[in-house]
Formats: sequence, C-alpha cells, structure tokens
Amino acid sequence: MYAPKLCRCAAIAAVSALLFLVPVKTLSAQSYQVISVSNGGKISGTVKWSGPMPHIAGYPITKDPSICDPDSHKTADLERLIVGPQGGVANTVVYLKDISKGKAMDLPEPRRFLDQKHCRYEPHILLVPAKSDLQMKSSDATLHTIHMTGAATYNLPFPFPNQVISRNMQSPGVATLRCNGGHVWMNAELFIAPHPYYAVTDESGKFELTDVPAGQYEIVAWHEGWTVARSEGTFDVLTERRVQRPVFSDPKTWEKKVTVASGGNSAVNFTLSEK
Repeated sequence: MYAPKLCRCAAIAAVSALLFLVPVKTLSAQSYQVISVSNGGKISGTVKWSGPMPHIAGYPITKDPSICDPDSHKTADLERLIVGPQGGVANTVVYLKDISKGKAMDLPEPRRFLDQKHCRYEPHILLVPAKSDLQMKSSDATLHTIHMTGAATYNLPFPFPNQVISRNMQSPGVATLRCNGGHVWMNAELFIAPHPYYAVTDESGKFELTDVPAGQYEIVAWHEGWTVARSEGTFDVLTERRVQRPVFSDPKTWEKKVTVASGGNSAVNFTLSEK
C-alpha cells in the first residue's frame, strides 16, 4: 500500500534534507558578456549514426511495477542511444566552445524542468543556464530520490507527488542524475551552461544555434555514451537493501571548426558510430 510508505518517506525526507550539499565546481566559470547581436549568423546541422546499431538490452524493472511499468513491458529502455528512421541521433548536446560574448540566455524552458514520471526522467537531457534554477518534481506515487553528481551535487527526496523543488545550478559543467530510491534504471544528464549557444538534437538528429556573432568557432557534439560498462552496488534508501545498478561508459565528444558570416547560415554535420 502507498499510505504506509508516506510515513516512512517523510522521515527519510527530513533526514535527507540535512544532507543537501553545496554544488561543487567541476569547470572554471566562463566570463560571458551579453551584447546586442546585429545581423547574427546561424549554425545548423545534424548528428547521424553510421554503421550497425549496437544491441542495447532493456533493464529489468525490479520495483514498483504498477507505477514504473503500467504496460507490463518488464524492462525499461535506458534511453542512452535513440536513433531515428533516417539515422538521426537524438539527445546529443551541440555547443560552441569558449565563446565570450553574444546574445542573452534563451535556453528552452522545457529542458529546465524535470519530471519523474513512470520511473523515468523527462526530459532525459536537461539544459540549465549557470546561476539559475532547475525545477524538479515527481508525478509518481512512490519515493524517488535524485542523486546528482558532477558539476552539481545534491541528494533530493521526493516522497510526495507533484511537489516542486528548485535548486540553483551555480557551476558550469555536467551533472549526472540517478535515483537512490531503488529505481536503478533511471538516468539523465544535466548540462549547466555558461552561455546560450547550446542545443539538444531532436528525434531527427537536427540542431540549430541562432544569433551567433560573426567569427570562427569550435563546435562540439557531446553524447552521453550508450554502453553499460559494469554494475555497481548501491542502497535503496527506503528498503535499506543493497541493489545493483548499471554504470555507463564515458561520454563521447566530437569537435569541428566553423566560420560564421554575418547573416549567413553555416552547416555542420556530425557522424557517430561504434568506432
């Protein structure tokens, strides 16, 4: 029954509230100057997959099947590699490296709000401006605990559905999100961005950066990686039992140079593969 869980979850929440940690700096803060961009250029392109698709097995759903698996699939998609019918790779982060000035922050609002729904993170890739808030909630009637490591370090319990929690993301970099509530397949990545020239590829692998000042840049495509490297032991904070969760291979990055002309459109395409 869910009601008994709430009492225990409330106690866990009270204890966990004492454990909130100050975010740690993993990358030096970049000084970015907002200017009026007149006749800025655009960079657009795709990230596509090349070669045979790797076999990526689903992960067993071992807890709260009525909430986490309402359609009785028995396994969860880890969402680490999503390739569309035309080979486009979704959820790749594309950004300009070391740009010092340009337009004001305009990162998409939906990627600044995290929901925990049917024991998965929505969206899977988050994009939040540095020194601004990430808002989080759980739509599930079970305990989730977001364990965040990397550029931001928090341990945030969500014992009650639809309770919104905000935390300020101070330091630019990448943070990994996992659930310490026993839902070991849950995973997401958070980019804390020092400037607005970041994009996440859509289901077709497309991206676009707009209002880019004319100049030469290095553009980076970052993918979280799709291989399960091993398993590691962790504790389910509710049952206090040791469980196994997947550990993924390191992220992959690709870099190219791009020249942006005033009012122009520069095309940049990336290709990902197992090699």
